[in-house]
Amino acid sequence: MKKIAMLIVLAAVAAPAWAATRTATLSVPGMTCAACPLTVRTALSRVAGVEGTRINFKKREAIVTYDDSRTNVHALTKATADAGYPSAPISN
Repeated sequence: MKKIAMLIVLAAVAAPAWAATRTATLSVPGMTCAACPLTVRTALSRVAGVEGTRINFKKREAIVTYDDSRTNVHALTKATADAGYPSAPISN
């Protein structure tokens, strides 16, 4: 029983080491006015696991830093689409 408890504790402590911070750049061509970046940033910031968002209005891009154990690019693009701004990942 002690071995099982020890394994559970070790797994709980080691689990965060499996997560990685990732960055995704999304093309958001529908950002056409000054209010659009605020809406996109807000939508992305509400996704669990998003750590930061930078918007480049001139390039119509959102650069998102996120915890890949909590979210993924699909969830990010869904969030922008749900806010009215469909997006697609840009390959790095």
